[in-house]
Amino acid sequence: MCAFLYPGEYLDSTYRIDFEQLYQDGYRGIIFDIDNTLVPHGAPADERAILLFTRLKKLGFQCVLLSNNKEPRVKMFNDAVQVQYIYKAGKPKPAGYRRAMEMMGTNTENTLFVGDQIFTDVCGANLAGIRTILVQPIHPKEEIQIVLKRYLEKVVLLCYRIHVKLFGAKYPSVRIKEDGL
Repeated sequence: MCAFLYPGEYLDSTYRIDFEQLYQDGYRGIIFDIDNTLVPHGAPADERAILLFTRLKKLGFQCVLLSNNKEPRVKMFNDAVQVQYIYKAGKPKPAGYRRAMEMMGTNTENTLFVGDQIFTDVCGANLAGIRTILVQPIHPKEEIQIVLKRYLEKVVLLCYRIHVKLFGAKYPSVRIKEDGL
């Protein structure tokens, strides 16, 4: 299996990430997917998302929303959380991730990405050299093309779990190019 599809970590929810520890570890920028990462597909920012971004800003994080959606969808979500955003990002192409780092004034060493899809979110962040956190989708209602990709993701996640069992608890996505995996 191609290692660039493996996340650095796989967690059950964005809302269970220890952002305080990540800040202590030196991370200063977070790039987020929106749909099924922060809210159900197509939903506006809810109280939980608003509180998360308030907390992240207080900690000192810079944040960018990176979405393949059109601007009205992304802007509608962002109106409530008030961070920077990039729409029609072209994920998994790494250009959007690099642009997000430029907007935040961060680099590959102090930026991480949080998303729910392997073939767009994780792949693109890994290609850009950014640490990735894959989260389980919030809600099963998704567009048909995403539903179909979820079946392929199950195969990747099985390989990832085997890799974690054999080689360790976390797969350091930033080291993919260095290790030649």
